Amino acid sequence: MTTNTHDDGERRDSTLRHFTVHHDGVTIPVSRGGRGRPLVLCPGLSSTQADLRELIELLRRDHDVVTFDLRGHGLTSAADRYSFEAFLGDLAAVLAEVRRLGPPAPPVLVGYSLGADLALHHASEHPGTVAELVLVDGANPVPEPFVTEADLAMFRAMWEDLAASQEALRGTARQVSLTARDILDLNVEIDQARSAILDRYRTIDCPIRMIMSTAMAGRDGEGPAARFNRNWRAGVERLVRERPRVSTSWLDADHGLVFTHAAQIAEIIRRPRDPARQPAS
Repeated sequence: MTTNTHDDGERRDSTLRHFTVHHDGVTIPVSRGGRGRPLVLCPGLSSTQADLRELIELLRRDHDVVTFDLRGHGLTSAADRYSFEAFLGDLAAVLAEVRRLGPPAPPVLVGYSLGADLALHHASEHPGTVAELVLVDGANPVPEPFVTEADLAMFRAMWEDLAASQEALRGTARQVSLTARDILDLNVEIDQARSAILDRYRTIDCPIRMIMSTAMAGRDGEGPAARFNRNWRAGVERLVRERPRVSTSWLDADHGLVFTHAAQIAEIIRRPRDPARQPAS
């Protein structure tokens, strides 16, 4: 891994700095700005720093925020593999460089969707390196997998549409290079990872907050969406029974909550954590 850094010479509390991490043949542009407690934000599948701009700007009011894009997303280069382990390696490489550049204090690690799963896995494999985990609509120990044979055609069509829509964003900070098959394979991997994720929670000693959507799959009261939403809530309820000190907040939103409810998410992260408090929906 190699790094290039620069600073524009402004005061540290108002500087937006950029550096580049080279890892596993991938070039990862990283941005850092704000002041206060260090925080690293890991985006999710098919989301980029540019997509998360509102949330990032809100977090920078109270935190020294590091943001980056996963391989094949935004301004990070494409890759020849898009596995869960490859994305986890990208996150580890960025966090290693953040530690090298300082300050030495462990950061708050915030992950959205796939980024939440990556954050949880990283914290479980690197004890003592994360001050707190904030998991936004991900890392959910759901009792049932999402990608099943019965719903495979529906998911395949949805992800083919998503991949096709990316053509208009090619060459921009919001581009995603993954194919529909890449996305399908990753979601199967995520299901597999979540089937054993309770074991990961048991190994983590830092505080954990979850910020979850009440209608992850949308508000259709019937059909697959309702079933997916029940599975989503059941997973969180299962986790809280197992790990009652996990602080859970529910937002009245779908899986796009980081875009529609950025202010509420930033406020939850900003608020002092009370382990005995379980916020209502």
